[in-house]
Amino acid sequence: MERLWSPWRLAYVSGGESKGCVFCDAQTDERAEPLVLLGGATCFVILNLYPYNNGHLLVVPRRHVAALAEATPEELDELIRLTRAAEMALTEAYHPQGLNVGMNLGRAAGAGVADHLHVHVVPRWTGDTNFMSVVGDVRVLPEELEHTAARLKPIFERLMRTT
Repeated sequence: MERLWSPWRLAYVSGGESKGCVFCDAQTDERAEPLVLLGGATCFVILNLYPYNNGHLLVVPRRHVAALAEATPEELDELIRLTRAAEMALTEAYHPQGLNVGMNLGRAAGAGVADHLHVHVVPRWTGDTNFMSVVGDVRVLPEELEHTAARLKPIFERLMRTT
C-alpha cells in the first residue's frame, strides 16, 4: 500500500469547524502570516490552505463582504489589480499552461467560504487531473506551502513596485 503524506492537513481534520471567518482571522492570526503573499490597502493575496494545485491562491477583500455588489469601487479596483498580479506571478514562477480564475458566490455555487468574497487563481497543466484525483479522490501536490510562498512572495513584491 502506498501512502501520501500531507501533514499540513492535520490541523484541518482535527480542528473541527472554524468559529469565525477564515479570511478575517487570517488578517490577524500570526499562524496565517506565512501564507499571506501580499497585503494591499483593501485586499490581500493568500495561499489556499487546501490547494487544488501548487500555487493555488486567493485574492480577498479585507472587509467582510459576500458579493461583488457589496464591495466599494476601491475594493473592486484592488481586487482585479491583485488578481492581475497573481496571474503574472504564477506565470513567472510556475509556467502553467493555463489558469483558472474565478469566484463561487454562495454555497449553492460551490463556495467553501460563502460569506466572504474571494477570487481563486489556480495554475493548470495538461494532465494535472489524473486517476488519483478522479478515481482515488486524492490530490497529489509536490510542493509544500512554505516553498510555494517563498517562490511567490518576492515576485509579488517586485510586481507591486513596478505596476
